[in-house]
Amino acid sequence: MSFLTDALEGLAGLPQPAVLTVTGALTLAECTLGVGFLAPGESALLLASTTVTTVPRFLVMWLVVSVCAIAGDSIGYYLGRRFGDRLRDSKLVRRVGRQHWDKAAELLRTRGAWAVFVARFMPVVRTLVPASAGASKMEYRKFLPASVTGAVCWSALHIGIGSAAGASAKYIESVFNGAMWALLAIAAVVGAIVVLRRRRQAAAAEPRELEEVA
Repeated sequence: MSFLTDALEGLAGLPQPAVLTVTGALTLAECTLGVGFLAPGESALLLASTTVTTVPRFLVMWLVVSVCAIAGDSIGYYLGRRFGDRLRDSKLVRRVGRQHWDKAAELLRTRGAWAVFVARFMPVVRTLVPASAGASKMEYRKFLPASVTGAVCWSALHIGIGSAAGASAKYIESVFNGAMWALLAIAAVVGAIVVLRRRRQAAAAEPRELEEVA
């Protein structure tokens, strides 16, 4: 178990600006037109969040990740606005799956701007919804508030999960190590009892053997 907390402590030992830069960059890529399938933004965020041990760190990472997520959404939106439904036939969308593009478009048709917020918490579809919103000519003044709200809630949730996971790993290791010491102590006591018992049995058997020989 110690290897896990050693890895987390190693990550926590990195300069915080470096952790924030990498996490923000991957989040930006993950939120931009399906690039999330090439850049593990969500996984990187959860891992980086294990370094969040104080409220100030939480707030800084929350701000950075939220801004990068909103920026990624806006880039996707403007790509959709610029190229329209031609993006459906692009190599990247074909690689992700056209059915996901169609699902994003259908979600926008039925839910409107609310779909931008909801899709933030849906795997696969969330990286295509901003571009699909732009392609559908949704007004940016409607798109942006939903994007901001979704990004803020999504980042807070994932940072909270990552931070709790890091703290839990260390707690579990401390409990595990304590249990190991307890088990070792019990094993030592049991071993000592067994040895003493065998010695007593051997000592008791010696007089009988001498009597039989005599």
